[in-house]
Amino acid sequence: MTIATLMTFIYAVLSIVGGIIGYKQAGSTQSMISGIIAGILLIIGGIALIQGQPWGAWLAIAVTLLLVIVFIFRLVKTRRFMPAGLMTIVGVITLVTFLPFVSAALLP
Repeated sequence: MTIATLMTFIYAVLSIVGGIIGYKQAGSTQSMISGIIAGILLIIGGIALIQGQPWGAWLAIAVTLLLVIVFIFRLVKTRRFMPAGLMTIVGVITLVTFLPFVSAALLP
């Protein structure tokens, strides 16, 4: 298992747990649904990575990038580190672990 795969699974768990916490604390059904959907997509991407499927990396990159963008906007709006700051930092770290994959895919 590569570090990118491990980070994908970690980010998936954080997404799911964060969505559930958002629902329990604020009653936000939207947080729960989006957290669970994003987490499931990241788990699917991670499983595909383990199986050697390149689309798994692209799925994980796309979902992670989308989440990072959403959480950056949320961090700017709320100016609170939890959960937006944590999810942004972990998302950026996850994206950085994919740099070798992206460079290998894009360079001849």
